Amino acid sequence: MGDKGYDKALRELHVELVKLQRWVQHKGLKVCIVFEGRDGAGKGGTIKAITERVSPRVFRVVALPAPTEREKSQMYMQRYVSHLPAAGEIVIFDRSWYNRAGVERVMGFCTPEQVKKFLDAAPMFEKAMVDSGVILLKYWLEVSPEEQERRLLGRINDGRKIWKLSPMDVKSFDRWDDYTRARDDMFSATDTAWAPWFVARSEDKKRVRLNIIQHLLKQVPYKDLPVEKVKFPKRKIKRETAEHPFKYVAETF
Repeated sequence: MGDKGYDKALRELHVELVKLQRWVQHKGLKVCIVFEGRDGAGKGGTIKAITERVSPRVFRVVALPAPTEREKSQMYMQRYVSHLPAAGEIVIFDRSWYNRAGVERVMGFCTPEQVKKFLDAAPMFEKAMVDSGVILLKYWLEVSPEEQERRLLGRINDGRKIWKLSPMDVKSFDRWDDYTRARDDMFSATDTAWAPWFVARSEDKKRVRLNIIQHLLKQVPYKDLPVEKVKFPKRKIKRETAEHPFKYVAETF
């Protein structure tokens, strides 16, 4: 997809996201969006496309680091509960409690018994969320092995992206089939009537961003609230005669 068509479509969708933001605040809605997918599937870029023109006070992104020793001793879901949305908030999880069904399972950070307990408990946890009024949306970004490899290699060779390539990405690179089995088991156990999974093909980064934003806007019904017309007053400036001792940034460009 070309830049011109993408920029035009994204601009229009950003206007709608601002309308959604105002509606969520107005009605006190609670929206929780979960993004999952393989490494390099495009989760970060999609989240950035959603949030770059809205308020971070309303659209809050949660990307938790590895658990501390204290958090490891807690009930598994406990560290995620405090990040769930309150009224007037949209919380986006860049990876979520589904770490247990994915990377933790594949990389051996938890036992098979712990995975089973999680898959049994997750639907009930999400049912409790939905029953409390949370609008829960779960997206899985699907990418081919060839495109994933191309993107991960691109991170190595681009100084702007090298921070995206974690040691875990390298260790898990040759475990494609293990991740596939983990994904399928996760879908089978947690694709429920109250919290279904939505799968988006992410071979084309621009298209998947537009498709997900468009889909998201359809899942949360909203109205365009009237905006009060703003009129600026005349500015009164008192001219200063003294020299200001400011230190200016050198204009080298």
